Amino acid sequence: MENSKYKEIFRKNNMKVTKQREWVFHILRHENVPLTAEEIYLKQIEEESKISLSTIYRILDVFVSKGLIQKSNISDNKAVYEVSGIGHKHHLICTSCGKIIALDHCPIEEYEKTLEENTGFEITSHKLAFFGYCPDCKGEKKGL
Repeated sequence: MENSKYKEIFRKNNMKVTKQREWVFHILRHENVPLTAEEIYLKQIEEESKISLSTIYRILDVFVSKGLIQKSNISDNKAVYEVSGIGHKHHLICTSCGKIIALDHCPIEEYEKTLEENTGFEITSHKLAFFGYCPDCKGEKKGL
């Protein structure tokens, strides 16, 4: 685990360094898609760590308040979390199984620039999510 990097990040944000915080941040930092608190809980159990779900929620709240992670409601009205500052991501979300797939590029960067030029509006961020059926669920849907 990148303990020294995490400790430095926590200290810069006036946060106490704990093993639980390091685990949660490690899990989020190494995922390509946002996770729910429950998914983080299950992942840390796989790693034989013992953090309660309520502790994970408290840690996530602290991380959000410090700007270390972003909280979004893009999946089944459940909050999902991902690390801030690693570039923004857009997602494909399956409305059947809830699978989230991160896009590897921003499909609207050029449009954002055009909007700024045409409106004089300074755009500081945007979010984009596409909803539909993943290949597995699309196949099941056709089989009905």
